[in-house]
Amino acid sequence: MRDCVAGTGRLPLPKESRVTLIRPEPQFFDADDGVRLAWYAMGEGRPVVLLHGFMSDAYTNWVRYGHAAALVAAGRRVLMLDFRAHGASDKPHDPAAYPRDRLTRDAMGFVAHLELTDYDLGGYSLGSRTVSRMLATGATPGRVIIGGMGLEGLTDTGRRAGHFRDILTKLGQHPQGSPAWMVEAFLKTTGGDPVALLGIIETFADTPLETIRTFAIPIQVLCGAEDSDNGSATALVDVLPDAVYAEVPGGHMSSVVKPEMGAAMAAFLAD
Repeated sequence: MRDCVAGTGRLPLPKESRVTLIRPEPQFFDADDGVRLAWYAMGEGRPVVLLHGFMSDAYTNWVRYGHAAALVAAGRRVLMLDFRAHGASDKPHDPAAYPRDRLTRDAMGFVAHLELTDYDLGGYSLGSRTVSRMLATGATPGRVIIGGMGLEGLTDTGRRAGHFRDILTKLGQHPQGSPAWMVEAFLKTTGGDPVALLGIIETFADTPLETIRTFAIPIQVLCGAEDSDNGSATALVDVLPDAVYAEVPGGHMSSVVKPEMGAAMAAFLAD
């Protein structure tokens, strides 16, 4: 395992990470079940596909805090998907729209829609679970970023599924300042649809340990120093054949707002 710690003097932040943000306009394509999905593009160069976290969206996860801008400044074309039930994508309430591994099929469909054959792939939290499932079902990116994720979060999705199901079915009942209350507050800022998001939980799929051990491509496991929400990030690094660990400040929710995250991503993809 090789270490790559952001914000310590070994990984300087690019000046470009402080540029004025421009919100990209959504483009759309239809998933294979007819659900309309939004996506966004920034920059030019080798493409990197980015997948956001649960209850978030492409803008909040990647654009708002400068991570996409850091990648653009490093010469990358950044392609970002809004998962179904998130952002500008459709938010169906029909349970039939949320079978197991549905987000994997959507993301694979996004890559196919863009006709990408030579690309990199990154995710955060739910996006990282989806990245794992994509690798398990035939995706062939050159490099991969798995953000906000530990080994347990990939091999046993049931724990987090139960956590989020409890939050979404008890909205307005969580003690102020509690972790559940903070998640509910975040849901309000993104304008999330609780019914549709409950459907997303049903799409969660475990990736077996023996499958993870076969991911023999360069992978960066990128995690907040105080983030253990999805288990141990270093344990994940230890079972991957070709992985580096990048640690940034903050916890599961706060690390996303740190410029060190975008800098770490850009440095890994440029390595």
